[in-house]
Amino acid sequence: MNSPAHLLEQARDKLDEHGTKAWIATMILGFIFLWPVGLVILFYMIGTNRMGKNCNRSKWQRHSRRSFSTGNTAFDAYRDETIKRLEDEQSAFQNFLGNLRASKDRAEFDQFVREQNAKDVTPEPTTTENKPSDYSVNPTQAPA
Repeated sequence: MNSPAHLLEQARDKLDEHGTKAWIATMILGFIFLWPVGLVILFYMIGTNRMGKNCNRSKWQRHSRRSFSTGNTAFDAYRDETIKRLEDEQSAFQNFLGNLRASKDRAEFDQFVREQNAKDVTPEPTTTENKPSDYSVNPTQAPA
């Protein structure tokens, strides 16, 4: 299943493979067929620096930094350990936030249930107007 975001990422990667000329051609076609699409592509190209000479730089930035070696094995090992530690800390923090949200939601739900049960337990006031009078079995008949 390809989501629209995934399809846009594939299109972006394909255009990046062909360079700036492909981006410009896509922008021109966007202006020809539907001018807002061309305008969006133009602003995207300007915002992501795909108009300049360094348009392939963003492709390098998308690659994982772990695969990039500095040539110093000690530093590379230290960097990989630090990145792994930070990813583990981030995962633990995300789990902590999830548990915190779940406990808060549970407390709010328990409070709601207690309030609903308190409303159900309180008796409703009864009035004498609703009590049947001395009418016989058929209330439409007047007393004799």
